[in-house]
Amino acid sequence: MVGNLLGLAALAFGWKRSMWTWPVQVLSGVVLVAAYASAQLSGGVGKQLIVIVVSVWGWFQWQRGRRGSGDIRVRFATWKERLLLAVGTAAGTCAVAGLFLAFPKLSWAPWPDAYIFVGTLAAMVAQARGWVEFWFAWLAVDLVGVPLAFTSGLPFSGLVYIVYFALVLLGLRAWWKRSRIPAPTAEPALEGAPA
Repeated sequence: MVGNLLGLAALAFGWKRSMWTWPVQVLSGVVLVAAYASAQLSGGVGKQLIVIVVSVWGWFQWQRGRRGSGDIRVRFATWKERLLLAVGTAAGTCAVAGLFLAFPKLSWAPWPDAYIFVGTLAAMVAQARGWVEFWFAWLAVDLVGVPLAFTSGLPFSGLVYIVYFALVLLGLRAWWKRSRIPAPTAEPALEGAPA
């Protein structure tokens, strides 16, 4: 429960483009690693370890992006970036599902688990890049995650995913509007000021 609530907080910070989104996501991952390890769910542990690594990478990406303007710039991905994200997500889902099928102890629902796993990583990569498509990736994950959680007997996780869904819609709206604000240009020199 604590790990999922921290995940919600990380998403809310992401909505506000706050740097806190990344350390809170790392903390959520650490808590969930401990929870999955205690339940002997090695697939969940592996997922959270990768989420922690991607969160640290995203944190550095946002730090680097803020150095120029002090703000996280958001934009829509180019068509090439979207294609790479979609192809990477599809190929990754097939690869992870193949791993889950080869090692059934890792997952009892290989395809949905693989899709959620890879979709989560795709969303985090898009978030680190400041792409509005980050929110669409989360919506796609939630459309599979909510029913899977309820049918798996995990109603709390299902309810958390429903809250995620609402936050994602609000975040998508905020980032969409933010992407429409033109980037600031260099200020012209004041009249009479030395060049």
